[in-house]
Amino acid sequence: MTQPLSRNSFPALPSYPERMIQFGEGNFMRAFVDWQVQQMNNKGLFQGSAVLIQPLEQGLGGMLAEQDYLYTVLLNGILDGRTISDREIMTSVNRLINPYSNYQDFLALAEDDALEFITSNTTEAGIAYHPGDRLEDAPQKSFPAKLTALLYKRFQLGKKGFVIIPCELIDRNGEKLREIVQRYASEWNLGEEFAAWLETENTFCCSLVDRIVPGYPRDKAGELEQELGYRDNLMVTAEPFLFWVIEGPAWLKEKLPLAEAGLNVVVTEDMTAYRERKVHLLNGPHTAMVSLGLLAGLETVEDVMNDGVFSAFVRQLIEDELIPMLDLPLEELQSYAAAVQERFRNPFIRHELTSIYLNSVSKFKTRLLPVLLRYWKERGELPKLITLAFAGLLLGYRGDRLQRQDGPEVLAVFDAAWKDPQSFVEVILQNNSLWGENLLSVPGLKEALEDGLRMLDSVDCRTALEQTIGGEIQCSDS
Repeated sequence: MTQPLSRNSFPALPSYPERMIQFGEGNFMRAFVDWQVQQMNNKGLFQGSAVLIQPLEQGLGGMLAEQDYLYTVLLNGILDGRTISDREIMTSVNRLINPYSNYQDFLALAEDDALEFITSNTTEAGIAYHPGDRLEDAPQKSFPAKLTALLYKRFQLGKKGFVIIPCELIDRNGEKLREIVQRYASEWNLGEEFAAWLETENTFCCSLVDRIVPGYPRDKAGELEQELGYRDNLMVTAEPFLFWVIEGPAWLKEKLPLAEAGLNVVVTEDMTAYRERKVHLLNGPHTAMVSLGLLAGLETVEDVMNDGVFSAFVRQLIEDELIPMLDLPLEELQSYAAAVQERFRNPFIRHELTSIYLNSVSKFKTRLLPVLLRYWKERGELPKLITLAFAGLLLGYRGDRLQRQDGPEVLAVFDAAWKDPQSFVEVILQNNSLWGENLLSVPGLKEALEDGLRMLDSVDCRTALEQTIGGEIQCSDS
């Protein structure tokens, strides 16, 4: 029987001092940020590790501790025409603090001068203001409130600030995080000097992340255990492709030498064009396909791309509804879209639709709703495929067809609205907390969603897609 991964099994693995605080211990951050820290360490450019902060009371802290904070990243796919199959044990995580059980250890991080960077990924819903949070809480509920408490402690100690790079996939994530921190600082009466210190001594960067991380390879765990020679309950699969855009000062390139380590990282003064391309052409199709795919019984992104009807849906969605709404050169958009669809077909990783389905409402709001609204404003009609995907999302949140994965507040809104199916669409579209505005004002949207819901509920999802796409399906099932 193979032994569990630990430092006892690999005594020669290096250890590094902590230089980064990371809010979030999930698959993505461990295969994205921590993997990049590892690559810098491998080339002698950083020589540091991350201390992870568990954002929720229940998390992976215990599992990580059992493996001495070691885990394996498995890169599988095709990059620049080469087949990549790489396995590497990560030594870039030093420890994890659960602030719900060790709040003082969390605050004590403010004392360490070696800690220079703060990164985060607390899902799209994580950068949010929670009105009940107070400085005296131990801990506060929201990530921004916890961060504010940590920064205030740092300020009280008279120490320098941090470079803060959130990785949550929301527009202007660094600015939004800074605004909420400033709001807490004001409401908690932390003083003008602290407010000034926040501005002058800390650098809040907006960022854009791009790497598909399917996570734990459950279907191949036994096979991989034999191949690796040890048991790793936290191994994580990812595609070889990686892209990180950080909107920040030029000096950050030297302070955090990611590009020097050969990583596909851009530090720029304006990330807008990069963000729109990625969010709408990669994340947008993911969100559009997920509810419909799950309703049709599909399990993975590869399943979607190998299905004739669904692959035609994805292609037509990109070509007819997404690309025309983006303000970038057409050739560049088409090239990126072709690469995205190739990544979707990656046969080496199993990207579960259920993992994409998490927090679908906030993802739709960020990734597809802006395109739907622009399409309507510019063309005077609704984009039929995005609208059908919207209907699929609403049907999935009824709860009888799909296993919903969202916050209790969001699910409560849907449960209340679904009590009266006749008025459901009207009620849900008017909920500003879900969509950021009253969508009932969009002409025809209510009727189109009601039609879509009736169709998806009365015929199988693939037939509904065929009827929506019409005669434009030109590929067969493979």
